[in-house]
Amino acid sequence: MDKKGVWESYRFSVILIGAIILGSIIGVNFGEKAKVLKPLGDLFVNGMFMIVVPLVFVTISSSISSMNDMKRLKSILKNLLLVFVSTGAVAAVIILIVVNIFPPAQGVHLSLPSAEALKPFQTGDQIVKAITVTDFPELISRKNMLPLIIFSIVFGLCINMIGEKGRPLAKGLEALADVFLKMISLLMYYAPIGLGAYFAALVGEYGKELIGSYTRAMIVYYPLCIAYFFIMFPIYGYIAGGKLGMKSMKNLISPAITSIATQSSIATLPVNLEAAERIGVPKDIREIVLPIGATTHMDGTVFSSILKISFLFGIYNVPFEGVGVYISALILSILGGVVMSGVPGGGLIGEMLIVTMYGFPPGAFPIIATIGYLVDPPATMINATGDTVAAMLVTRLVEGKDWMLKKLK
Repeated sequence: MDKKGVWESYRFSVILIGAIILGSIIGVNFGEKAKVLKPLGDLFVNGMFMIVVPLVFVTISSSISSMNDMKRLKSILKNLLLVFVSTGAVAAVIILIVVNIFPPAQGVHLSLPSAEALKPFQTGDQIVKAITVTDFPELISRKNMLPLIIFSIVFGLCINMIGEKGRPLAKGLEALADVFLKMISLLMYYAPIGLGAYFAALVGEYGKELIGSYTRAMIVYYPLCIAYFFIMFPIYGYIAGGKLGMKSMKNLISPAITSIATQSSIATLPVNLEAAERIGVPKDIREIVLPIGATTHMDGTVFSSILKISFLFGIYNVPFEGVGVYISALILSILGGVVMSGVPGGGLIGEMLIVTMYGFPPGAFPIIATIGYLVDPPATMINATGDTVAAMLVTRLVEGKDWMLKKLK
């Protein structure tokens, strides 16, 4: 590839990185004064959030409604669950090994006020709230993404089931999906300004909070996420599509940058859809796997869950060891990364579950809640970009090992 070809391939990513570096420098030098730029960043983030709800609805329902082979849909959903749980389990094992070699709370002494008594879980109510809403207008809110996804799947299935009568509607949904994706491509022209301004405000306001009593935990977590991104994702890429799959990892740069800046898998979804399309993931697979993955596939959350558990064990001088402890930590982390993430307020619920599961005092809750806040940027990067990698793995399972070669032909 000549210099022009390289520039064409990486131009947008280079511009984004440059804008974010510039924004970070402004944040460091101007401190809280850089918050004046926050509205420019909010314009971009709000634009993403504004488009993402109708985008999720039309992409999922369009893909399912126009699908002629129901066996393929079944295969996609089955392999989607397999990939989500498998990558979550791999992430859990990796972080277990890391926190045993580098205990995140070693030498850390915290003095935090006690939290109020935690309320007992009402599991049935949480499940109901996770998958349903009380009124239709609540469905069209990004705060209720899991009910929206379920509704979109059922809606698409019903269109498919009525046969020829549903074909015009399926075509209309497909056209709508193209319209919203075009809106995303237009919004991305503003991304360098929006993300640069967002980072300037973010670094200016919160930069100093990354230094202090939590530094050791962050020293463990941040490099782990970076290593996972640059080591495990290419491995997954190779499993999904051989050398071509590894080379396609360059398409994860834009989603990674967007996810770090917005700290939202949902806001990164449109960028992920574009990345998956460039990689060659089939339309029906990417438009089913990615929206569902944005709320139920969280390898970064798996990392942070075990980090929080081991941190609490260290703070309260409880040995983090034993088969029972490791198994329970694995279960809680996968539950938090694959299931609990779909529950409204799932992060806080997962943290409360950790505290109550191991019998820590209520004062432990603000400790891990703070960790959750500090690890959010790299965790979101792994969560969001991992969805595109998962879509590649699902494609490998559904279409066979030569799917990328077929796309080139």
